Amino acid sequence: MAARSWILHVDMDMFLAAVEIQRRPELAGKPLIVGGRGDPTERAVVSTASYEAREFGVRSGMPLRVAVRKCPEAILLPVDFPVYEAASERVMAALRAYPGAVVQVLGWDEAFVGLTVDDPVAAARDLQRTVLEATGLHCSVGVGDTTTRAKIATDFDKPRGVFVLTRDNWLEVMGERPVTSLWGVGPRIAERLNRLGIETVHQLAASPEEPLAAEFGPNTGPHIGRLGRGWGATSVDDTPWVARAHGHETTYQQDLTDPADIDAAVRVLAGQVAEDLRAEGRACQRVHLKVRFAPFFTTNRSRKLAEPTFDADVVADTALDLLARLDDSRPVRLLGVRGEMVPPEGGY
Repeated sequence: MAARSWILHVDMDMFLAAVEIQRRPELAGKPLIVGGRGDPTERAVVSTASYEAREFGVRSGMPLRVAVRKCPEAILLPVDFPVYEAASERVMAALRAYPGAVVQVLGWDEAFVGLTVDDPVAAARDLQRTVLEATGLHCSVGVGDTTTRAKIATDFDKPRGVFVLTRDNWLEVMGERPVTSLWGVGPRIAERLNRLGIETVHQLAASPEEPLAAEFGPNTGPHIGRLGRGWGATSVDDTPWVARAHGHETTYQQDLTDPADIDAAVRVLAGQVAEDLRAEGRACQRVHLKVRFAPFFTTNRSRKLAEPTFDADVVADTALDLLARLDDSRPVRLLGVRGEMVPPEGGY
């Protein structure tokens, strides 16, 4: 068989938990939850959970207090960013060192790998061995002819598995699944699709563009339709990622009600953002505010600045004005400030 181009999606198995087990081998085989400061009495969410904890229904993004109710015997550990970043760097270095690999990093624990081979499954197994030997960590690999199919394929055989999803078996595997099983289709998009009578991947794949464009717009609508057919990039882009913005947010253990406390909290976040902007060397041109009112109402606002700036006070004043214009006196549970930077020379 002649060699051809394939896209492999490498996804580390329970990455943060696996790194913690490397540090403390006695945790292997136990229900383990990593999140926040490891304290379920605080407001924090699950970053990842071992497969033993997942058997109890624990999932990423779940509040720690809920996770502990589901799995009372779980061992809780705080998030340790520097350790995970170092482990991620080892994983990505192993992928980049693989012969012929073109690597597009998607996050700490996942990447697309472009390879030209005659047997993609054998290559995927070899890649798993390479990562394991270099890092001591296991991964699952989805094999596809587009990034969309490769990404989705990974979930069909975890942990430590390899699954192939291509144009040839796309509808056979995906056709009767709900549209939320597609990469990029969340509950809100699914709800709007359901109103159009589209509930399954097969129905989306067969839908004409007109109703999708009418519902989602002339560009987004057809794009969603293409997702239903498994379309996506057919090659891996290893162009270095360039940040468009820097932001910080904090969930407060006690709701903020005093305007002075809210003002101070926003200024702390704006100062952190300004420090990141100066390190990047690109000024802020738009300020984004995220606020979550108690019990759980989230709002986002943004404003373009008259002039780009590195000034933390300008960022803070803009975010506070956006907050004031909401005219909402409910207690504040979370605040986030993000500075969108001027593009780099030559653009993105």
